[in-house]
Amino acid sequence: MDRNQFRARIRKSLANEALQAALDANAERRVTGRVAAFASLPDWRERRQQAHAIRAEVIEHLDGYLEQFIRNAAQNGMTVHHAQNADEALQIVLDITKDLPQRHGAPRGEKVLFAKSKSMVSEEINLNHALEAQGMRVVETDLGEYIVQLRNERPSHIITPAVHLRRHEVGQLFHEKLGVPYTDDIPTMTNTARKILREVFLTADVGVSGVNFGVAETGGICLVTNEGNGRMVTTLPPVHIALMGMERLVRTLDDLALLLSLLPRSATGQKLSAYTQIIHKPLPGQQRHIILLDNGRSRLRHSPLRESLYCIRCGACLNACPVFREIGGHAYDSVYPGPIGSVISAGLFGSEFVPLAQASSLCGACKEACPVDIDLPKLLVRVRAGAASVNSDPLSVRDGGLSWISRLFLKTYSRLATHPRLFAISQKFASLGTFLLSPFSGYVRLPAFTGWGYSKDLPRFAGKTFRERFHRQEANDAQISFARRDEILRETQVSAIQKDKVAQFIEELTRVNGQVIRTSKEDVTNKVVEFLQTRGIHRIHLEPNVLDEDVLQRAGITVSRERDPEIRVGVTPHVSFQHSETCGVTKALCGLADTGSVLEADGEGGKLLASLLPEIHLTILHTSEIYPSLKDALPLTRNTKSAVFITGPSRTGDIEMSHTIGVHGPGEVIVFLAA
Repeated sequence: MDRNQFRARIRKSLANEALQAALDANAERRVTGRVAAFASLPDWRERRQQAHAIRAEVIEHLDGYLEQFIRNAAQNGMTVHHAQNADEALQIVLDITKDLPQRHGAPRGEKVLFAKSKSMVSEEINLNHALEAQGMRVVETDLGEYIVQLRNERPSHIITPAVHLRRHEVGQLFHEKLGVPYTDDIPTMTNTARKILREVFLTADVGVSGVNFGVAETGGICLVTNEGNGRMVTTLPPVHIALMGMERLVRTLDDLALLLSLLPRSATGQKLSAYTQIIHKPLPGQQRHIILLDNGRSRLRHSPLRESLYCIRCGACLNACPVFREIGGHAYDSVYPGPIGSVISAGLFGSEFVPLAQASSLCGACKEACPVDIDLPKLLVRVRAGAASVNSDPLSVRDGGLSWISRLFLKTYSRLATHPRLFAISQKFASLGTFLLSPFSGYVRLPAFTGWGYSKDLPRFAGKTFRERFHRQEANDAQISFARRDEILRETQVSAIQKDKVAQFIEELTRVNGQVIRTSKEDVTNKVVEFLQTRGIHRIHLEPNVLDEDVLQRAGITVSRERDPEIRVGVTPHVSFQHSETCGVTKALCGLADTGSVLEADGEGGKLLASLLPEIHLTILHTSEIYPSLKDALPLTRNTKSAVFITGPSRTGDIEMSHTIGVHGPGEVIVFLAA
C-alpha cells in the first residue's frame, strides 16, 4: 500500500461532508447503544476478562480444539473442508457446486445461483468476483451488503456495510438499478429489497454464510443476525456453505453463552440479536459444508500479533476510534478497516498494510471498547515497529516505516519516560515550549516534515502536571464515587434476581417490539382465532399438535404445512406490514426472561419455515418454560439439527442507522403466553 495514496484517501474522506455526517451519526448511535446495553450487565467487566481468557485458551491450544470440532461436526453429518489460502477455499466452493442439478424452472444453461448472508471471510477471499468470473450469479442478501454490491463497492464497516451512504443516495441507487420509483423513505426502500430478494431465497441453489462461533464440544456453528437473511440462506437452499476463520472457536456452550452476552451488546447495542442460530446438522434433503480457512492465521498465531485472533468481529473498536470516525472504512482500502483491521490486515496480508497502523492516535479507546479486552494500542505499536511475525517476517519494514524525525522523537521519549525524574522535568519544558510555539491557541500545528503535519495538531501540554493537580481531596471524592458505583451495581444485581421471570420476559420482549397476549392453556386456540379474525387472516402455516384444528376449521381458517406457496412468499404486493396476510404459528421450546427471546427448532411441520417466511409469527409459550438466561437454555439445542433464539421481529439499521422493523423475516412476533 502506497503511503501517499493512503494519505490521499484520508484527505478525500475528510473533505466529504456527507461522509463526515454519516460517520458521526453512526459513531454516536453505536457508542450510546453500547453503553446502554452494558448497563443491564452489572458484571460486564468480569465477563470481559473471562472472555479474554477463553479466547486466549482457544488460540493457545487451537490445534486440539480444531480437531475436536472437526470430529464432532463430521459425526453430525456436516462436511468439513480445510483451506490453506483463498485459492483453495474458492476451489472447494467450485467443487461443491459443480455437479448440482439444473434448478427447477431455471432457463437451460443458467449457472448456479448463490444467496449470500454477510461474511467477512467471503470478502477476504474475494468470493463474489471469483464465482462471477465462472458465470455464476451471486446475490448479497444483507440489506447493507446488497446496497454496496449494487454500487460495486466494498463494505465500509464490518457491521454496517453501507454506513457511508445517505438515504437519498440509496433511493437514487434503487431507482437506477432496480427500476422502482425514487423515494428516500427508508421503510419503503427496505420493503423493496425484501420483495426482490425473496425470490432469490426461494430459488437459490446454494446458501453461503459466515460463522460467528464454532463450538468444539458439539461440532455446531452459531450465526448471529438481525434481518432474517442468515436464516434464509441456511434453511431454504439445498446446499449450505459456511465460511469460517479457523480461529472462531469456543470450547463449550457455556463459553458460547458468555461471548453472546458481549457480542451483540458491543456490535449493535442489543442484549441479543434478533436471530441467534445454533446449527448442528443438515436439514432433510440438505447438504451442509464448513470451510475452515487459514489464509495466514497460523502465521499470525505464532507472531507477536497473536492477540488479534481473539477478535469476535463486533466492530466496537471502529465505532470508538476517533480516526475511523473521520475517515471511514474505504480509506483503509482493506477488507478489515479500523484499529483491529490495521493489525490483522498487516498480519494476514503482509507488509503493504503496515501504514494503516499509523492512522491511529493510540488513545486507547479501542481497547476500552473491546469486549474481549484486546490490547489494540500495543498491537498497533508492534505493527508500526515491524515486529509482527517470527523468523521470516513478511511484515518487517525498515525503521517501522517512520520518518527520521519521528524515530528521533520516539527514542528521546523512550529515554525520558523510563526515568521518572527526567520525565517530570521534561513536562515542565514541554509546557513552556508549546506555549512559545502557539501562545494563543490550545493546539500546536506539527511541522510537515514529521509526517503528521498535513492533518495533525498537537494539544498544548498542561500548565501543571497530573500529580500537581490531583489533590488528596479529589482522590477521596473519587474513592467515594467508585464505592457508590459498586453499591448501585449490587443493587441492580439483586433487583434482577428478584424480578419475576414472567414479568421480566414480557418487559424485555415488548422492549424489542414484540407483543404478548396472556391466556390460559385451555383458551389458547380461541385467543389465536380471535387475533386472526381481527387481522382478516384465513390461512396459516401451523406446527402440528399446537392448536385445536377442529376449532380453527369451524372458524374458517385453513391450515397449511411445509412448502405452501402462499405462506412461502411472505410478501403481499402493495400491502404494508400493518395489513399483513400471511401468518405462521409454532410452539416455542422455551423463553428467556432476560432478553425476551423464544427458542424454536426444526421439527415436524416445517416450524422453522413458519417462524421465518410469513409476515407474522405467532408462538405459543407456557409460563413454566421461561428460563432465566441464554446459558440455561442452550443445552436444549444439543439434539436439534437447527435451532434459533428469536428476539423480537426482524430488523435493520443499514440505511442511516434508521431502526426499521421487518426485513426478510416477520415484521411482527406475538407470543401467546399461557399459564
